[in-house]
Amino acid sequence: MSNKTRKVLRLSGSDVTHFLQGLVTNDVDRLADGIVYTALLTPQGKYRADFFLVPDGDDVLIDVQEDLAATLAQVLGMYKLRSDVSIAETDMTVTRGVGETPEGAFADPRHASLGWRGYHGQPDQDVDWDALRVAACVPQTGVELTPDTFILEAGFERLNGVDYKKGCYVGQEVTARMKHKTELRKGLATVGISGSAPVGTEIKAGDKTAGTLFTQSGNHAIAYLRFDRATGDMSAETATVTYSG
Repeated sequence: MSNKTRKVLRLSGSDVTHFLQGLVTNDVDRLADGIVYTALLTPQGKYRADFFLVPDGDDVLIDVQEDLAATLAQVLGMYKLRSDVSIAETDMTVTRGVGETPEGAFADPRHASLGWRGYHGQPDQDVDWDALRVAACVPQTGVELTPDTFILEAGFERLNGVDYKKGCYVGQEVTARMKHKTELRKGLATVGISGSAPVGTEIKAGDKTAGTLFTQSGNHAIAYLRFDRATGDMSAETATVTYSG
């Protein structure tokens, strides 16, 4: 069973590495060591798409959520101008599993618990990925990651998705300013939950808004919190939410 919620794009041409380096949040030179997790931001520093860059001979594959693929290809096409870069959709599938990484697959760079990702027919495994994501506080496109997201609030530093030494990229100035000049007062965190509530439910601490509830698995969930308010027992509709810091 392949991961059909993903699409794989292929970037070819002599300028691919240089082209990507000026756009994405991570250091594209890390492709020499394997797969790279990264994001494309708006000029205002907000989330546009997150994806994996995968070395494939002289080409670079982009492993992206399927519903973002067409827009991402269009945006990359706008940026490439006269660069020697071609962008094509492929019919490649993404497979995933945990345990020993099969030959030709890559360890997921975001967190060790997320196993491996394969692109050349490695056998897929039936795994409760939401449970692993919640435990490691790994956000997902369209759930925790939205057009209003700042990637540092979403944990991209912890998830090996941003590099502060690589030089300029789209949205770099805002990201660097958040890193160096402010303490993060809001962001994603794994919380305890008793009961359940729909994704997007407001979390209340007394009569004040403390955050928003997202993916739930068992008695834990990912939430976006205002850390100064996230104390004691909080509520999300009829569910009780707790945050240990």
